[in-house]
Amino acid sequence: MNSAMTSPSLSTEAVNGSPMGANPSGPGPRLMTASTLEGDPVLNLAGETLGKIDEIMLDVPTGRIAYAVMSSGGFLGMGDKLFAIPWRALTLDPTRKCFVLDADKSRFEEAPGFDKDQWPSLEEVDGMGLQVQSYWGKAIYWE
Repeated sequence: MNSAMTSPSLSTEAVNGSPMGANPSGPGPRLMTASTLEGDPVLNLAGETLGKIDEIMLDVPTGRIAYAVMSSGGFLGMGDKLFAIPWRALTLDPTRKCFVLDADKSRFEEAPGFDKDQWPSLEEVDGMGLQVQSYWGKAIYWE
């Protein structure tokens, strides 16, 4: 792992879900492809690796990012548990090419999650969304 990625401090270019603070003069954190962000590590404020971004889930009718799917806990992709993390809970650190989440590793012991082979059904998504937003203390993304 790159030593710059283990530093617990956020870079001065960190951007949280908002277009504000992005680099207006060129490519950067304001407008990026989802595939560019997939695979990025998720660190906590102490610099510990919590997992990595597997998917970015879009609410197609509203055109908003619903949540990021973070995988954690497995070895070489086996036994990973997936967690829906509200987009607003993540801070992108483009310098270190990672996301930062203000959460201790122990917070994931009770966090709502799912298995990679059993994604929530369409009917479960709305209920899960409310549960996820509440657990992480973030406003519902569709409001």
